[in-house]
Amino acid sequence: MTIDLEPSTARPERTVPAPLVITRDYSTPDRIYRAGVRISGAGVFLLLVVIGFFLAWSGYPAFQQAGWKFFTRSGFQTLGAHPTFGVLASIVGTVEVAVVAMLVGAPIAIATALFLSEYAPLKTRRTLIAMIDLAAAIPSIIFGLWAVFELQPNVVGFSTWLSRHLDFIPFFKVVSPPLNASIFIAGLVVGIMIVPIVASICREVFSLAPAGEREAALALGASRWQMIRTVVLPFGRGGMVGAVMLGLGRALEETIAVSIILGGSFTVTAHILQHGGSTISQLIAINFGSGGKLGLQDLLLCGFVLFILTLVINLAASAIVNNSRSGAGVDL
Repeated sequence: MTIDLEPSTARPERTVPAPLVITRDYSTPDRIYRAGVRISGAGVFLLLVVIGFFLAWSGYPAFQQAGWKFFTRSGFQTLGAHPTFGVLASIVGTVEVAVVAMLVGAPIAIATALFLSEYAPLKTRRTLIAMIDLAAAIPSIIFGLWAVFELQPNVVGFSTWLSRHLDFIPFFKVVSPPLNASIFIAGLVVGIMIVPIVASICREVFSLAPAGEREAALALGASRWQMIRTVVLPFGRGGMVGAVMLGLGRALEETIAVSIILGGSFTVTAHILQHGGSTISQLIAINFGSGGKLGLQDLLLCGFVLFILTLVINLAASAIVNNSRSGAGVDL
């Protein structure tokens, strides 16, 4: 009889548990809700495609007649044997009005939002917020009439001062007076119009900054402004950028107020203080119904250009918001 004293090297077999399969058992209301949301999202996207296709298809005959010169010349002369039309001056005017509006309106709107969310007394905060929200509902024609009869006479003097003392800057140089009905005045009133919208969204975003981080910053000895700079602004960066871009889209598409102020001259110029100017929306609003069949096709093609311009800006805003993670850069 022999006894094996060596330990056995055989390992006991292990039973591997089967992976747990997680199944989603949606109830009937959940399925209905998900289907409704998907249909709504797909419907909005389809509507966007249909609108763009309609504008492009309806305006294509005008592009066939003008060719690429449609983007390099200006005017709206579609009647007669030799029609001449283009969108260059209107594109330049649209961008100039939007830039002036954002330079004027965005800082004021952000400062207003910070005041309402951080500095305004609690007793009057709700009243001020309600007033800002109500200002966003004022019709644009009211702003246009107010700008013509009240704002413009008071701004002409400031425009004159800019043209005399800052004429070395091309934008403030005046080649031919008068200084009323200018791109600068149109951009100024549009900037005032976007303040309530941008301020309302920014205030809502700033109010969502975590209270714990706010109190921690103040407990470490930070002042109110340091707390805002290190906590509130970083956490609301994405929403703030989105609000500003929404205001930019509003500035690009403004029609009535700009049509009341501007004279509608098709001149490509960087001198924003002098008389004249045109935007795409103003061109469509003033000339709609005139110019015959070719004129209608031209205006529909202009609408397609504005549609693409707004779409590109919204896509850029979406990309910026997605890359602006709330809370990034907070260092207490």
